[in-house]
Amino acid sequence: MGTEQAVMEQPRQAQAVNLPVENKLSLVVFSGDLDKQLAALIISTGAVAMGMKARLFFTFWGTAALRDPRKAVKGKNFMSTMFGFMLPKGAGKLKLSKMNMGGTGTAMMKMLMRSKKVASLEEMLTLAGQMGVEICICEMSMDLMGFKREEMIDYPHMSVCGVASFLAEAATSRVQLFI
Repeated sequence: MGTEQAVMEQPRQAQAVNLPVENKLSLVVFSGDLDKQLAALIISTGAVAMGMKARLFFTFWGTAALRDPRKAVKGKNFMSTMFGFMLPKGAGKLKLSKMNMGGTGTAMMKMLMRSKKVASLEEMLTLAGQMGVEICICEMSMDLMGFKREEMIDYPHMSVCGVASFLAEAATSRVQLFI
């Protein structure tokens, strides 16, 4: 069975074991690329605007966007410090997945977004928080990369959870996506 078919089968499988399929979106945010993070927030805020519940599971490279550039955390070991140094610190530091061109493409995209009055990633995060989009940060990813909860952005509906918690939630979601 292909991945697409398996994803499409999940709601039917949930019904087969008597799990209710709810009007909600469960989205894995794996990528740390600006354009992909924007897509995740546009989709999730769109889902909420349509009356759905939305929960984003930030894991691996996606977690860097949630780091607050104004917060410094002490007591990290060497590897954690190195990950913190090498990865972008916050949504404003993410690069495009394609045509980055040493940062020129990202700067051009941000300039184009401003001229077309398209919300920045930081503004989209604020909007998502106001709309009730839930964010769950993968506990294992935070541990691997040496990120601590206290260095993350202040977001009204954010928690740290494990993959089992997210999967339990996603099992009853009408829509499941991976970015």
